[in-house]
Amino acid sequence: MQLKINNLKFLTNFFIGGFRIGCFIIPGLFFGQVIKDTAQTKVLQEKIVDTLVVNAIPQIRETITDSLSATKTSTSPNTSGLNPQDRIKIDGVAAVIGEYVILDSDVAIAYQQLVSEGVSASEVGQCELAGSLFENKLYAHHAVQDSIEISDAEINAMVDQQLAYMKNELGTIQKILQFYKKDSEEEFRKELFDINKSNRLSEKMRSKIIEEVEVTPEEVRSFYDKIPEEERPLFGTELELAQIVIDPKVPEEEEEKVIQRLREFREDIVENGSSFATKAVLYSQDPGSKSTGGKYTITRQTGFAKEFKDVAFSLQEGEVSEPFQTDFGWHIVKVDRIRGEEIDVRHILLIPEVTRSSVNEAKKLVDSIRTAIIAGSIKFKEAARKFSDEKETREDGGQLLNPTTGDTRFELTKIDPILYDQVSKLTENEVSKVIPDQDRQGKPKFKLITVLNRFDEHIADYAKDYLKVQELALRKKQIDAIRKWQEEKINDTYIKINGDYRECEYSGNWLKTED
Repeated sequence: MQLKINNLKFLTNFFIGGFRIGCFIIPGLFFGQVIKDTAQTKVLQEKIVDTLVVNAIPQIRETITDSLSATKTSTSPNTSGLNPQDRIKIDGVAAVIGEYVILDSDVAIAYQQLVSEGVSASEVGQCELAGSLFENKLYAHHAVQDSIEISDAEINAMVDQQLAYMKNELGTIQKILQFYKKDSEEEFRKELFDINKSNRLSEKMRSKIIEEVEVTPEEVRSFYDKIPEEERPLFGTELELAQIVIDPKVPEEEEEKVIQRLREFREDIVENGSSFATKAVLYSQDPGSKSTGGKYTITRQTGFAKEFKDVAFSLQEGEVSEPFQTDFGWHIVKVDRIRGEEIDVRHILLIPEVTRSSVNEAKKLVDSIRTAIIAGSIKFKEAARKFSDEKETREDGGQLLNPTTGDTRFELTKIDPILYDQVSKLTENEVSKVIPDQDRQGKPKFKLITVLNRFDEHIADYAKDYLKVQELALRKKQIDAIRKWQEEKINDTYIKINGDYRECEYSGNWLKTED
């Protein structure tokens, strides 16, 4: 079967896991109410679908279009003290997928969120979006059936980060609860926990499906040969880049100030019983945990600095560490609670300041490096190995890896806008002017960038673009594996699609229970 160019575009943009909506998982972005009792029968599921009714008082009634012709008004007794006419249905069930219920409002909010983030309304239809939500819940359901485990510590850490982000955006927890119409932080945390866990289960199930999918060179060649010459993809201009990063050095006296201050905090906590959490709120420079008293829940697998985890897991419950250093700054850590493989910790982060004189010294150094490269007295890669402070790229002569593709090429039209401005006008081997920048703590640094190789816009070539062709071939094979898995699991899973969603055309046989 011929592979059309629109399929190639789809493959190029394919992201295992469906829609990426926002940077954080928050209510209204990933959906579905979990039916907690997995022993509930199909009869109960049918009842949920057919009798979703909500008590509502007149001043909070909402008008929501009911697309569920199968959903009826509940006939259960009125125990709210309201008149029967005050019992109105304000939401409907779009579908039940295994243990998960997807509401009409889930689809509507997802659609609105995509549009608000700049996705054209013509690009994503309600049916397409509903199908994506169905798939996510199918993955999550079977992840539970396959005993895929997600630690509570991992989910709690995600919730902590999300709440910290929301507090940074909205202010107090009270404002967050008001914005999301929640009665308590405990209720909101529980909802965030359930949403995150469902989503992580879905991600892990998708990863499990494709983890052993590989393509051989013969399959790559076959994939390429089946693309008609006039339909082969057009690859945009690509660059291979290298950079040298110079960080202003933190004077020893500034390091000592921070270490001594942390020692004083520790002494006050250990000797005088002062509150670690209060000091974290007042003094910690970690925006992700400052407002929660420095609290995180972590396991050995949590994506924290190795030095941080090594210290945290060496402590006993209630013990406070001595000051120690990571790439983020200097810390002290206290273990609040140990629960098997996960621990609740609090930490205080202090970041030593760089002085004006150290910034000026760094600027002079980077200027001299640039002058030496342009004069030809040292090669860019050699200078990177000798002088660059960026550990991740230094040994490779400063060469950058594309975090999206994992290779060394950056497509110019897809490059980060800031980086685009810095490199788009550079010719091959030309060195940029000194670029002022900041690290993740806001400390100043300086960069030099060069273009190692430039590949102008061209039609895909098997030899020159083997890695890209291989990636497309692999993604197609992964998609085929996922489709095959879906076909099998849809047949094995209780599924009920309702209302207007029964009129949609899906890639999978989601309506099989209605046949």
